[in-house]
Amino acid sequence: MAAATELRFGVAETSGEVSALLVRPPDARLLYVLAHGAGAGMRHSFLESIAQRLAERGIATLRYQFPYMERRAGRPDPPAVAAATVRSTAQAEAPLPGVRGLVFLGFPLHPPGRTGDSRAEHLAQVEIPMLFLQGDRDQFADLKFLEPVVKRLGDRATLHLVEGGDHSFRVPKRSGKTAEDVMTELVATIDRWATKLL
Repeated sequence: MAAATELRFGVAETSGEVSALLVRPPDARLLYVLAHGAGAGMRHSFLESIAQRLAERGIATLRYQFPYMERRAGRPDPPAVAAATVRSTAQAEAPLPGVRGLVFLGFPLHPPGRTGDSRAEHLAQVEIPMLFLQGDRDQFADLKFLEPVVKRLGDRATLHLVEGGDHSFRVPKRSGKTAEDVMTELVATIDRWATKLL
């Protein structure tokens, strides 16, 4: 198991700091900056597992907390604070140097039951490759809306569907797949896609 180095960095919009975890295998050839979702922090078991499995493939990860998660607040940060933390829409606003692609693990296109695609509007300005890893039962991304978004992005976007997966990539027992199988699929897909960008 690869050891995680604990880090802290400042966020200009809050004048505060957030914590981060760097998992860097000795043979690292890529770095995946991995943001947590609205409902879980950087130490969530799913993110821990992804980081370890990517490390086994020579991919380093940097996971970090958003300020609201750092201070254990119930509500996510305002967009300006979130963007300042990772510059989360930064690739649309002004390209970040050295970033070769974006990988979305369960893109939250809309709230459950309130379908739409306005949360993806900024992606039209992103000029680098994007990989969408999505469960085909994800209530946060109805495929009737997500597939047209990906299609509009053209050659820049790739959609990989996890059959039977929900927003957390959990699959029903009847699928015959285990959580380990799904994790292997996700990590292998990221590795293949990212390696082509080198």
